[in-house]
Amino acid sequence: MNETIRTIRMKAEKTESADFDSDENDPLRRDVRLLGDLLGETITKQHGDALFQLVEEVRTIAKRMRMGETEATRRLIDKLSDMPAQELLNLARTFTLFLSLANIAEQHHQTRQRRQQAQAERDDSEEQGGSPSSPLGAELQKLLARGVEPEELFRHICKLSIDLVLTAHPTEVVRRSVSSKFLRIAHLLAKQDRHDLSALERAQIRQALHRAIAEVWATDEIRRLRPTPVDEAKTSLVIVEDSLWDVVPKVLRELDHALIRHTGQRLPLDAVPLRFGSWSGGDRDGNPNTTPLVTRRVCLLNKLKAARMFLRDIDQLRRDLSMRHCSPALRQVVGADVAEPYRALLEKVIRKLEATVKYYSRLFDEENPDAAKRIPVPLPRKGIYSRREQLRAPLMLCHDSLVECGEQMIAEGRLTDILRRLDAFGLTLLKLDIRQEASHHTAAIDAITQYLGLGNYAQWDETRRQEFLVRELNSNRPLIPSTFPTPGEAGDEAAEVLATFRMLAAENPESFGAYIISMAARPSDVLAVELLQKECRVQRPLRVVPLFERLDALRGAAECMDRLFSIDWYRRHIGDRQEVMIGYSDSAKDAGILSAAWGLYQAQAELVEIFAKYGVALTLFHGRGGTVARGGGPARQAIHSQPPGSVNCSMRVTEQGEVIQAKYGLSGMAEETLQGYIGAVLEATLTPPPAPAEAWRRQISQLSEDALAEFHGIVRQHADFAAYFRLATPQQELGKLKIGSRPAHRGKGGDISSLRAIPWIFAWTQTRLMLPAWLGVGNALQQARARGDGDVLMEMRENWPFFRATLDSIEMVFSKANPNVSAIYDDRLVSAPLQPLGDLLREKYQQTVSLLLEITGHRIPLENEPVVRRSVDVRNTYVIPLNLLQVELLSRVRNGAPGEVEDALLIAINGIAAGMRNSG
Repeated sequence: MNETIRTIRMKAEKTESADFDSDENDPLRRDVRLLGDLLGETITKQHGDALFQLVEEVRTIAKRMRMGETEATRRLIDKLSDMPAQELLNLARTFTLFLSLANIAEQHHQTRQRRQQAQAERDDSEEQGGSPSSPLGAELQKLLARGVEPEELFRHICKLSIDLVLTAHPTEVVRRSVSSKFLRIAHLLAKQDRHDLSALERAQIRQALHRAIAEVWATDEIRRLRPTPVDEAKTSLVIVEDSLWDVVPKVLRELDHALIRHTGQRLPLDAVPLRFGSWSGGDRDGNPNTTPLVTRRVCLLNKLKAARMFLRDIDQLRRDLSMRHCSPALRQVVGADVAEPYRALLEKVIRKLEATVKYYSRLFDEENPDAAKRIPVPLPRKGIYSRREQLRAPLMLCHDSLVECGEQMIAEGRLTDILRRLDAFGLTLLKLDIRQEASHHTAAIDAITQYLGLGNYAQWDETRRQEFLVRELNSNRPLIPSTFPTPGEAGDEAAEVLATFRMLAAENPESFGAYIISMAARPSDVLAVELLQKECRVQRPLRVVPLFERLDALRGAAECMDRLFSIDWYRRHIGDRQEVMIGYSDSAKDAGILSAAWGLYQAQAELVEIFAKYGVALTLFHGRGGTVARGGGPARQAIHSQPPGSVNCSMRVTEQGEVIQAKYGLSGMAEETLQGYIGAVLEATLTPPPAPAEAWRRQISQLSEDALAEFHGIVRQHADFAAYFRLATPQQELGKLKIGSRPAHRGKGGDISSLRAIPWIFAWTQTRLMLPAWLGVGNALQQARARGDGDVLMEMRENWPFFRATLDSIEMVFSKANPNVSAIYDDRLVSAPLQPLGDLLREKYQQTVSLLLEITGHRIPLENEPVVRRSVDVRNTYVIPLNLLQVELLSRVRNGAPGEVEDALLIAINGIAAGMRNSG
């Protein structure tokens, strides 16, 4: 949270000046008060004045709690315990919507402030006789000032490859039907910022805002049905259509202007700095709902949506290009007698796009999902667009003709935007990654070897596996008959894997990005996928990407790649580039935040050395989540804190859950996000941080071991931990949210070890203890202080971006945490024999906070970020009542209360996630 959220009022009233820092925040106060007024009017109309008075009473008590009045806590707990279920439900709904509206106002205010700041900088530049700059222009200017030569800067910009992958991880708690209304509210807030509005127009905007809020209030916030992978794919496409489609060419146009200004050269049309992918419908890691048929259906959906969007754009382009004169090359294609050659050519393109839409519509057949079962469905040889270059060719013919005829300015307009969209999104909008766990591929190969009488592959050691896989990869003969498996010849696991690869062979290769192997650890994990692609006749094999997640796998990542590169077949196969993915979520759940952070850093540094040894270009794929405990945090800080050499103009990053909406839901935020990625990747490539001193490496290694010891000592070895976790948090109830298509546990296990990282972190975030983001850190810092290394830690924080980013992220978590709230959960929900563990955890929390503040020199967390600090404090007025409400509801649900109480609980979970700006 980067801006102050002001006190939300249900109706306009005088506000204490202490709630506001200065007059510059008046627009935010105005927006929040307006949205609060409209919500107050809505609930008063729907439920009478009684609910409004109840909300105000609870808010007043919560404010006293925030000011430190202990009696107020007891008073609110008692009040909630006496409330009937319907009142609890309405109270939960009101506070949850309060916080969601506050988020909208804050996001809009951030965009507004950046726009005003940029305008002020432009005005200042013009007054001083300079030409207007832009955010990307400022980034380039900064690099030039550090000694980067213009030609070097241009060359590296042309090589940029930033791939942002939208994932289906279930951390977005807001329903799509509700989020679309939130988006409309944000657009209306932006509209009312115009200074030329009449009184009538302002009244109409207010009415439209009131209508949107009333629609949200009348909409069921709870998902009654779990979304399918196809539903999740549709959500990703909404972000593309509503935001990224227009923002991407705008950002690249800005980059082009910045390049001209600072290097004298233009961004080439074939440069593609930004690309986009998705896991929705391709991520089958532990998700039985993602079948080959589902993946094919998502591919059809993506292609259908892309064809429709390009059809819309090119139809408008046809209207624009009414010129008579054209190049001989274009004239030869359209004929000598055509008066409007560009329109004539584009008319053919439009007809072909219409045929493409019709073709994919028939296959997708939304009313008949069984249509997707026709696998394979051969593409017609002519009549539709199935490859990007087929559409790019006529567009480039128009572009080259305009330039040749002296119409460069026209060529640089809508036509250039369409060409850049085509390069960024292709004819699939989002290239689909396929992800599956390594053990499934092992099962498939094992089924094959047993069927052929070659033995039990799953029981072979690594050396024998590699020998077998390499021999088969070098062989020209098929290993298995095309009809294998038939029923009874392979288990469900192996059959599904083979069906997936046969679907990949039948589908258009432009639909896919990478094949991700989760829980990868050995060279055979990669070679097995390569063999399965070969045997299933995937004509354009997907690039195979090992995902190293848990700590042991991260520590062995460099050795694994070293052994792979030493295999002649593999080295020839990959050419000069290899992608490696590192996982932040499972590593932190496995080892704790500090040990995982160092394990990830070390793995990257070692991979850089191995790849340099073999002359292979490395692309790192960062599997980051939204929360600190899953690798979240400011992207720029995270990128700049990577090991030197690990960011070499290329990077892939997952964008997950609520982060997608926060970063890309509004066009202004999306523009800033993409600008930030371009600037950060350039900076990390051209001016990387220095390698850490050897003394720092020794220190962080020891810190990591000490943190790991405490983390495992509590999470894995404490006899009461699992039972305490289930009682003290809403982990068991989170599954009822139906926020994702994937089960909460890997496989059929039900213990903590099989629990996925998202519900693990989500549960602790709800109770405000935030345990995954700090447990182990206190022991590490305490041991360092006992060794007399406090000064070394302060030196590391001051001079090492990685260490500073790690500690700053933990400090940010402490600003949101509230152990007193956690104690209330324990008091009501945890049995007496287990409560001492909660006391121990809160004691460790306080110790960790104190030790961290010693290093930062702050009196309170985020003391140096007063705006963020204030935002957190004011939100607590609305989040704490939801926490206490959740405790009451959890108690009733666990004692068998009816569905109305369960609904209220799920809404309270949503509200806390909105107030914390984090879920999982």
